[in-house]
This record gives sequence, structure tokens and C-alpha cells, in this order.
Amino acid sequence: MTEAVKPRFYKEMTVGEAIAIHPEAGLVFSSYHLGGCSHCSINEVETIEQVCMGYGVEVETLIDSLNNLFSEE
Repeated sequence: MTEAVKPRFYKEMTVGEAIAIHPEAGLVFSSYHLGGCSHCSINEVETIEQVCMGYGVEVETLIDSLNNLFSEE
């Protein structure tokens, strides 16, 4: 029996898709000051890469943090 492949986050994924695949993804975005207040709001149809570029966040660092959500399960 093979183990199911867990979903992973990637830079082309939209913010909405990221939030849909893991309930704590929004907390990770907030920890990078993305989407936590009206000054740093993010649009769920933007890709993770677009959001990072817009706010000066290293995309690979954010992706690593998001993917760490799966290692904590």
C-alpha cells in the first residue's frame, strides 16, 4: 500500500488555493505581515509569488514556511 502524497505549496499557487489546502496557511501569511491588516491586505486570486513580490518577501522563505505546516502534522 502506498502512502498518499500530501499537497505542497508552490509559488504559482493562488493565496486562495493555499488557504484551502491547509487551515493554518493564513496564519503563516500573517506572520510575514501579509493579509493581517488593512495596510497589508492580500487578494486571494493573486499567486503567492505576486504577493511576495508586492511586499518584498522572499518567496522561497514563505514557501518553506508554508510547507513546514505539513511536517508538523
